[in-house]
Amino acid sequence: MNANESLEFIAALLILAGSVLSVISAFGIIRFPDVYTRSHAATKSSTLAVLVTLSGAFLYFWVTESFISVRLLLGILFVYITAPVAGHLIIRAAYRSKVKLSEITVEDELEEVLHKEEREEPSK
Repeated sequence: MNANESLEFIAALLILAGSVLSVISAFGIIRFPDVYTRSHAATKSSTLAVLVTLSGAFLYFWVTESFISVRLLLGILFVYITAPVAGHLIIRAAYRSKVKLSEITVEDELEEVLHKEEREEPSK
């Protein structure tokens, strides 16, 4: 087994790991009780799944074709930057729209922070 075959195997493992992470993410989206925990599953594990899969594809094309794909690198960068930010903004909008937390939620740390901000802002 030479170096290229070893790197192809590693690339295939990365793509397989990305698909397994994606399935785990889908189970999290289905099983979690409220929009906040579902978003956590959708953003964290899905982002990792896409990054691992794209990294495997990048490595595969680099090893087999001697081709460095700028599109794959930009895709990795774009997903890495935008997915967590989008998830955060969606959850922040849901919280400010007063979407209920699940019954099993123990603590709401953001409640006192937001109420403190509302008290400090002057009325317009």
